[in-house]
Amino acid sequence: MHLDLRQTLKNAPWTLIVSLAIMAGFVVMGARMPEQLAEGAGRVLEFTTSHFGWLYLFATTGFLIFCVGVGFSVYGRIRLGADGEAPEFPYPTWLGMIFSAGMGVGLVFWGVAEPMSHYVASPLGMAEPRSAEAAELGMQYSFFHWGFHQWANFGVVGLAIAYARFRLGRPGLISETFRASLGDRVDGPAGYAINTLAVLSTVFGVATTLGLGIIQINSGLGTVAGVGFGLDNQLAILAGIAVIFLLASLTPLEAGIRWISDANMLLAGLVLVFVFFAGPTDFITAVLTNALGDYFANLIGMSLVMEPYTGEDWVERWTIFYWAWGLAWAPFVGSFIARISRGRTVREFVLGVIGVPVLLSMVWFATFGGSALYFELFENAGLADAVSTEMSSALFRMLELLPAAGVLGIAVLVLIVLFVITSANSATFVLGMFTSNGRLNPGRPTRLTWGVVTVLVTGVLLVSGGLGALQTISIIAAFPFMVLMIFMATSLLRAFRDEQRQQELHEALLRERLQRLLEEHDAQRRDQGANGDDGDPEVPGAASDGRN
Repeated sequence: MHLDLRQTLKNAPWTLIVSLAIMAGFVVMGARMPEQLAEGAGRVLEFTTSHFGWLYLFATTGFLIFCVGVGFSVYGRIRLGADGEAPEFPYPTWLGMIFSAGMGVGLVFWGVAEPMSHYVASPLGMAEPRSAEAAELGMQYSFFHWGFHQWANFGVVGLAIAYARFRLGRPGLISETFRASLGDRVDGPAGYAINTLAVLSTVFGVATTLGLGIIQINSGLGTVAGVGFGLDNQLAILAGIAVIFLLASLTPLEAGIRWISDANMLLAGLVLVFVFFAGPTDFITAVLTNALGDYFANLIGMSLVMEPYTGEDWVERWTIFYWAWGLAWAPFVGSFIARISRGRTVREFVLGVIGVPVLLSMVWFATFGGSALYFELFENAGLADAVSTEMSSALFRMLELLPAAGVLGIAVLVLIVLFVITSANSATFVLGMFTSNGRLNPGRPTRLTWGVVTVLVTGVLLVSGGLGALQTISIIAAFPFMVLMIFMATSLLRAFRDEQRQQELHEALLRERLQRLLEEHDAQRRDQGANGDDGDPEVPGAASDGRN
């Protein structure tokens, strides 16, 4: 183990060295000066959202337009692999893995918390708080924040990596997606810088998810076992979770991640079906139908809305946070989706990534958020007050209103723990790949190192301000990678265009060659006719010899 670690460090690429140095500095500063870190991050956040908040909205909307555009254009026929290569996974299995990669703790945490938060304080002040109109807007914006825009972030990165890896035969690195624009410069400092930004973005994105999961596990333990809610308990929970997923990171990928992922998807499906039928089923289906209509009817307006006339910060606290979180999560989720998408066409990829998972996410929000709104509107359950006091408690307070609440609460708590472990374990694998020159199976020391770093960053963020610090650092860390993604999409479009031109040139040369052969054949027939030959080749056995 020690020899492996020394060899790893000796042969470490610049991406690993620089990334670890930056994260070490962040952890030391956060541990020694948490208040100063929080204050400094707040100033950077204010500067970023004040001057570049519009860019988050335009960029994320642009990524959605890009995915739909290339998917339904002539480029949609391009295969992410060799021509004629069959997909690696069956379609249902592929879709299930995509959904599990992008779902995780986020939907479990926000499934009740977001609709109820918007019910308490209406989005953009467009409705009276705690009214039916506020409830409707809450579901509309929940669908928006977990809809096509979020998955388009994953789609751009995943499509670019899958094309570079399986179509062009390049390593699975973020820098390789820029080769069409930068050429061999991606093999030098420019490539190191791109991959380092991807690593930093992924670490903070995963740390945000871990932090949200730890906070909600703390709330769940308070409901199930009477554990107090606070920083000390959250750090203890983080330590316990860390031991489990760090041990899992030392096992082979199939033995560590796969069975945990299968278990949490099965449990998530069972919990979803139970809540759908045990809860207000008719209300849930009506909410789903209504919110889908509101979402599609207001998609453009919600995509580009800001608050210049009021000076409020609702867009920054919600929409921009979500887009930044998705952008920070994109290198990890995109890399995973790319790895399982070999053999798919670009069109299949787009439909699979920003189509089916979005519909499943909407069913989740309609089921959990819709149930919470029903109990609050018609049974005065007090969930709005619970959300105002402690946002992470919303889910477990709602579950107490359903049959078999005790068993259901334990099941959901286990589900959150499994999702946290899966996300952290998978992220250490991807981070190891990014910092090992794209190796499909990075070494255990590298994966273990990134697991420890991720845990330390999560702990620093919890100490520095909990949920607020998690949201702040996500928005800040995502900004440079968002700029990279803009150039990534441009480079990918250029690569598609170059391949299409080569294909068209190849087809033109074939047509020219065929035309030349036809002309030579016609000339030969004319020469044969001039010599008294009818030009028809003699067919053996065609002349009758009287025996027929």
